[in-house]
Amino acid sequence: AEWRLLPLRRGTLWVPQWFAKKAIFNSPLEAAMAFPHLQQPSFLLASLKADSINKPFAQQCQDLVKVIEDFPAKELYTIFPWLVERIFGSLDGVLIGWNLHCLQEHVNPVEYSIVMEFLDPGGPMMKLVYKLQAEDCKFDFPVSYLPGPVKASIQECILPDSPLYHNKVRFTPTGGLGLNLALNPFEYYIFFFTLSLITQKPLPVSLHVRTSDYAYFILVDRYLSWFLPTEGSVPPPLSSSPGGTSPSPPLRTPAMPFASYGLHHTSLLKRHISHQMSVNADPTSHEIWRSEILLQVFVEMWLHHYSLEMYQKMQSPHAKESFTPTEEHVLVVRLLLKHLHAFANSLKPEQASPSAHSHATSPLEEFKRAAVPRFVQQKLYLFLQHCFGHWPLDASFRAVLELWLSYLQPWRYAPDKQAPGSDSQPRCVSEKWAPFVQENLLMYTKLFVGFLNRALRTDLVSPKHALMVFRVAKVFAQPNLAEMIQKGEQLFLEPELVIRHRQHRLFTAPIFTGSFLSPWPPAVTDASFKVKNHVYSLEGQDCKYTPMFGPEARTLVLRLAQLITQAKHTAKSISDQCAESPAGHSFLSWLGFSSMDTSGSYPANDLDEMGQDSVRKTDEYLEKALEYLRQIFRLSEAQLRQFTLALDTTQDENGKKQLPDCIVGEDGLILTPLGRYQIINGLRRFEIEYQGDPELQPIRSYEIASLVRTLFRLSSAINRRFAGQMAALCSRDDFLGSFCRYHLTEPGLASRHLLSPVVWRLVAGHTRGPRLSLRFLGSYRTLVSLLLTFFVASLFCVRPLPCTLLLTLGYVLYASAMTLLTERGKLHQP
Repeated sequence: AEWRLLPLRRGTLWVPQWFAKKAIFNSPLEAAMAFPHLQQPSFLLASLKADSINKPFAQQCQDLVKVIEDFPAKELYTIFPWLVERIFGSLDGVLIGWNLHCLQEHVNPVEYSIVMEFLDPGGPMMKLVYKLQAEDCKFDFPVSYLPGPVKASIQECILPDSPLYHNKVRFTPTGGLGLNLALNPFEYYIFFFTLSLITQKPLPVSLHVRTSDYAYFILVDRYLSWFLPTEGSVPPPLSSSPGGTSPSPPLRTPAMPFASYGLHHTSLLKRHISHQMSVNADPTSHEIWRSEILLQVFVEMWLHHYSLEMYQKMQSPHAKESFTPTEEHVLVVRLLLKHLHAFANSLKPEQASPSAHSHATSPLEEFKRAAVPRFVQQKLYLFLQHCFGHWPLDASFRAVLELWLSYLQPWRYAPDKQAPGSDSQPRCVSEKWAPFVQENLLMYTKLFVGFLNRALRTDLVSPKHALMVFRVAKVFAQPNLAEMIQKGEQLFLEPELVIRHRQHRLFTAPIFTGSFLSPWPPAVTDASFKVKNHVYSLEGQDCKYTPMFGPEARTLVLRLAQLITQAKHTAKSISDQCAESPAGHSFLSWLGFSSMDTSGSYPANDLDEMGQDSVRKTDEYLEKALEYLRQIFRLSEAQLRQFTLALDTTQDENGKKQLPDCIVGEDGLILTPLGRYQIINGLRRFEIEYQGDPELQPIRSYEIASLVRTLFRLSSAINRRFAGQMAALCSRDDFLGSFCRYHLTEPGLASRHLLSPVVWRLVAGHTRGPRLSLRFLGSYRTLVSLLLTFFVASLFCVRPLPCTLLLTLGYVLYASAMTLLTERGKLHQP
């Protein structure tokens, strides 16, 4: 057929001549969809890019669904990288894509529904992935956007330990190392989806709502439920057409069986990246290849930002942070861990038993056993260690805390978990979880000590911080859990001489070729080996282990118990102070009729904003946390009573707060470490008051700003004009001199609080002469008082002028009496 150029409303298109006489299209994309097999790939991409700007979002998605259904894989290959970036944003964070981290159903219900349907595991986007997967397509992914340890390893020509990167590193034609990974369509899609959590900018704090409401969070949950099912098997890949080819699974290295994935080999030899082994397809992996990739990508991109060497360097206080997770990042990781626990616990009892390993099991069952210990444990430990050491000391640490506690309690996600009853007694942790506790000993012990160090530096009067201490104490106080942890520590501290003659071969050169649940008799030495292997693989052979139930940790617990007792006392004092305040206190303070103590009695915290309910919650959290700590570490009642009695030393005989513990230096008072703890927990404080020129102090909330400034300029002019006369009057020794001194001079420094030597020298060296102050006329209190006085006088038929004269006379009599009393007091001073 002859061809001709068909003009469109936007662009042109080559079509058969017989069709050009009848065809009318509104856009290049409509014409391209009419002849999907006749178009250049670049034309389809250009059409989609143009429509992404000119068409509504709903129409764009409808066109994409048609394109995915109608076009062959050869044309879809070109648009796939652009579409993935269009959805998830660019890796450098410049393009935000569809902004899944902000999309919520109750805000944009139509757009939310379209996006969730399009990106669903069984939706059009995944059909496009499988369509390309069947053609064995490969896409380049920049190595520079991989996590720090992986990127450094590849750049040093060392093959990373994770099998995710095996046989994917591209070489340049000249033989040098390339900067890209060759990924199949599913890997490429999951890489972008996972990294968008990190590359996209976090939301402002003012816009934060529940993370679980965002489209991204819900998509993560759907992908986990689809590819890591707790019931049944993984759904098969969606075929692009009836009877079409299903995508082939990725290839697996035969030298590394599935059951050994993620194990930390003790060999010091590093495999050069040029020695990537050739691989063969493993037929049994067809069922779970997508599940493996999904989990490995999630773990690598979200957790593998700290290697063991980097973690040891980060212990230095001068080390710079290479990666700082956000609160949203931590919440998504917690979702992953909770699902992995449910995934691993979905094994039936006969499948989870050690004897089941000797029988043939499906790849999915083996994957359930290996998911947490093989893929997650080490990277999660380093991730949590970094968060515990570098997260700000504020309430946002709650996200990290709940992530940690979720990992420590796999029994909460077991199918046979006990439903919460009416009684408040916690459920006893079954002995079947003892292997998990022992093989994750550092997760329980070292991170608990790290939490103690954090708790000692926080304000426990705050209900949010008190809740975190309560949550940790409640989890560790579960019956039988402390005994399991203590047993694990005993196994680790067991001398090697006891087991060396029997298991030296296993301990020095472990070979993990079978399932990790295979029995190694005898049981005691086997458990000891597993605990030691766990600790040494995470901390190194020369690690210094601090036992959770040792003397050092017990000292920290006693200090925390003391701070809890002090915080309870402080919260009670705040509660009593609030209860004594009258209901109209704030209104009277605004008018100026009550004492204006701007410093207050305690430092500001959450209690000031949340009221009596928060005080009660804080006291309840701290009371229960103290009881749980007593149960865990078997503290005696006598020790806890001593902390309560010691609080009496923080008050003097008048019941007023003393200064924080400090020493006197050349430049004044210097806080001691005890004094810092007292200030942080609100136990003691310095009395802070304005020590400068009263005329220049900040304008108060009960003053009229413009009127105060006007009165200051007026009084300054009067003081400059009559400075000599006021000084002469104040220097007289008679009653008139005393009367003028009472009004024109400020109180002496002797009547003020103790100043530091530096401030004392500055104030003492700047003496002020007699002057007039009119600032009192700028306060609401004075103006309202005058208005009320004139109003009451008018009720008794007293006009403003006589009323003013009466007020003046009354004040002169009051001032005269105060003058006489002041002078008499000076005569009686020693």
